[in-house]
Amino acid sequence: MPSQMKGPTEEESPIISEAQTLKRSRKARAFKKMFETAKRVVVFGKPYNGYLYIALFAIFIENFFELLVPVFLGRAIDAIVSAGMVDFSKLLMYVGFVAGCVVINVVFTWVANFYTNKYSFKCNEHIRRIIFDKFNKVPLKFIDSNAHGDLLSRMINDVELLTDGFLEGISSITNGVVTIVGTLVFMFVLNIPLALVVLIITPMSLLIASYIARKSFKMFAEQARSEGELNGYLEEMISGDRLVKAFNYEEQAQENFEKINQKYYKVSEKADFYSNLTNPATRFINGFVYIMVAFVGAFLAIKGNITVGLISSFLSYANSFGKPFNELSTEITELQAAVASSDRIYAILDTKDEPSDVNLPVLASADGIVEIKDVNFSYYPKQQLIQNFNLKVSPGQTIAIVGPTGCGKTTLINLLMRFYDVTSGAIYVDGNEITQIKRNSLRSKYGMVLQETWIFSGTIKENIAYGKPNATDDEIINAAKLAGADDFIMKMSRGYNTLVNEDGSNLSAGQKQLLCIARVMLIKPPMLILDEATSNIDTRTELKIQEAFDTLMLGRTTFIVAHRLSTIKNADLILVMNKGNIVEQGTHNELLEKKGFYYHLYNSQFAKA
Repeated sequence: MPSQMKGPTEEESPIISEAQTLKRSRKARAFKKMFETAKRVVVFGKPYNGYLYIALFAIFIENFFELLVPVFLGRAIDAIVSAGMVDFSKLLMYVGFVAGCVVINVVFTWVANFYTNKYSFKCNEHIRRIIFDKFNKVPLKFIDSNAHGDLLSRMINDVELLTDGFLEGISSITNGVVTIVGTLVFMFVLNIPLALVVLIITPMSLLIASYIARKSFKMFAEQARSEGELNGYLEEMISGDRLVKAFNYEEQAQENFEKINQKYYKVSEKADFYSNLTNPATRFINGFVYIMVAFVGAFLAIKGNITVGLISSFLSYANSFGKPFNELSTEITELQAAVASSDRIYAILDTKDEPSDVNLPVLASADGIVEIKDVNFSYYPKQQLIQNFNLKVSPGQTIAIVGPTGCGKTTLINLLMRFYDVTSGAIYVDGNEITQIKRNSLRSKYGMVLQETWIFSGTIKENIAYGKPNATDDEIINAAKLAGADDFIMKMSRGYNTLVNEDGSNLSAGQKQLLCIARVMLIKPPMLILDEATSNIDTRTELKIQEAFDTLMLGRTTFIVAHRLSTIKNADLILVMNKGNIVEQGTHNELLEKKGFYYHLYNSQFAKA
């Protein structure tokens, strides 16, 4: 027996009802999200609303004169065919009207496009400026926890998608709405039955487009994420190209790239496939409308109810009425991509800034008294790193920080500079708690030379003067001489005006290190942080640099993070760290005599010697 169709049982009905409710809820949330995103994006363009108003006015004028053209063309046709003879005076008059409307339409179309693009580009620039400014305000933890290539992708590609989808969409949607309303008005004035044919059938294209857009939204979101992943991987491989080659990692890198690239290709292909269904589907509806207008119009013309010219006008209006639905359907697709990109942009913009220090006092000067009281810190709540850390440093003292990798040496430097804030406890500089003074005034009292060098694209002179842009040439040259960099600089083609490539790729690792040291030599701060500052320099140059450091360090509080223990023998105090705690402290000789952790650490480096 064939199975009988049954309705949902009492048990099934609530489930179906719940599923339908959930589906409607998702639609409502999606619409609400799009509306909220649109409001936030429009706020970005507020300073440039003048351009938008001009564009919208021009759109209204261009559409009005464009809609007049079919009326005059229809009357021109009637002037030719009516009464079996041509009325040349009317024909020339209507042709003149058509020409005038076309000229005005062309002028205002150009005005609308020009100011729409100007508005879009200004907003694009404005959003990127806001994001870049945000990068300078968010905690360093946010930058450290995101792939740099992905952050670049958000700032460039996602902003582009956002402005294309929303800001340019404003003019497209306005254009479409004006065309639809204007066309309806003209059609109902000319002939109500034909107007109803167009009005009833054409909106089907919008329903089809919105259905396709909902299906493609998730794919556009995945496409944006996949693009960020691809950019992040490329940035890593390009910046680490020497290591890739040195470890013969090319094939593995290529395989990894192919996987990510293939994933991006598949997601993009699906998103484009669904979004590209929109235009053919809506064009099919428009073609059907065109046929129906021609059929009904011919029927009415045979009965003598309308003229041939009126049919011609209506065919033009049917085409004009359907065209905005095509454009609106495309805009809906772009809006879906824009919403997906906006999530990634607002993930940056909605990140909490570092606590404001606008109203805090400036640390005008510092003698170099540093005190650390009961400091606890962890990058992750469940993984404690530094625990109950106490230290007091007098002016001019040299403090060396040693210990195995991951023991918290660099973390301590991050806390001193307030790149990260302590979980509990406090750090004081000259009796001022560092969370109660402006960050820039605190950081200006330190001079940092890190193991990882940073050189930007510019001249050698500009790189040395990075911390003191108004420095004189004599000051820059003197700093370079103190750092031992003057010799190699003068051997270069243009001396101090030699251009350095991005990341200093035309300099050796040692030369880049010397330029970083020269920066500190130039500003001469009251406190120094040297994080394995001579690690990339040969032994002979290191001896020269050490002499320069000895001069620079006189009377200045200095923190030295060292892996080569031979460089810190003369430190006033050596802090031996392990697992975030100070396990030993004292001078080099005192620690050796204890034969504890430092003793074994030191001898592990020099046992053979």
